[in-house]
Amino acid sequence: MIISSNNYNSLYSLHRNGLSNQRDLLIDTNQRIELTSVWSRTMKMNHVGIMVGNMDKAVEFYTHALGLRVVMNNTKVVEERESAIGRMCIAVFGEGFKGFNIAHLVTTDGIGVELFEMKERQERHVVDFSRLGIFHFCLQTDDFEGVIKRTEEFGGKVRMDIMRYHPEDDSKPAKMVYLEDPFGNLFELYSHTYEETYASDYE
Repeated sequence: MIISSNNYNSLYSLHRNGLSNQRDLLIDTNQRIELTSVWSRTMKMNHVGIMVGNMDKAVEFYTHALGLRVVMNNTKVVEERESAIGRMCIAVFGEGFKGFNIAHLVTTDGIGVELFEMKERQERHVVDFSRLGIFHFCLQTDDFEGVIKRTEEFGGKVRMDIMRYHPEDDSKPAKMVYLEDPFGNLFELYSHTYEETYASDYE
C-alpha cells in the first residue's frame, strides 16, 4: 500500500482523533485503504546499537553526561561457535570479527542503548551525509543546558546552538540541538515528543 503526501494529512488527523480502527475509509475517489493495517499493529522502539572507540569512556559518557542506566556493564565477547550467542555474533558480524566488548544501557523510559567496542575499529566516527543509513539518534529532555554542559565535560561536542522549530510562535515551544559523543556519533536532543513536535505541522 502506498500512502501519498496528499492523503497523509487525512490519515494522521484520523489517527489522532481515535479513528484508527475504522475500515474501508474513502481517502479520495479512487483509493480505499484499511486503516487497521496501518495504525493498529504493535511496533515499539526497543534499542539502538552504537559503535564506540573506548568502552570505559563510552559508559562514562552515556551514564554521566546523558543519564542512562547500566543494565549490563562492559562484557567481552569472543568469536566462537559453541554457544547460541557465539553463533549469533558470527551470523551478524561474519567470520573473523575477532571479538568485541559490549555494554547494555537504558534510558529512563526503558529504551536500550547497546554499546559495541570492536577489537578492530576506527577510533572516531566521521559522518558522511552522502551515505545511506542511520546517521543519528535522539533523546528527549527538559534539561538542555545541563546535558550540553555535561556533554562537553565528558568529551563530547556541541554542533550548534539550541534552535526552536517555530521561533515566531510561542504556542509551539519545541526545540532541538545536535551534539556528538566522544567518538563522533551524532545525537540530537528534543524538548518534546516526536508527535508533539511535528503534529501541528500536519493539521
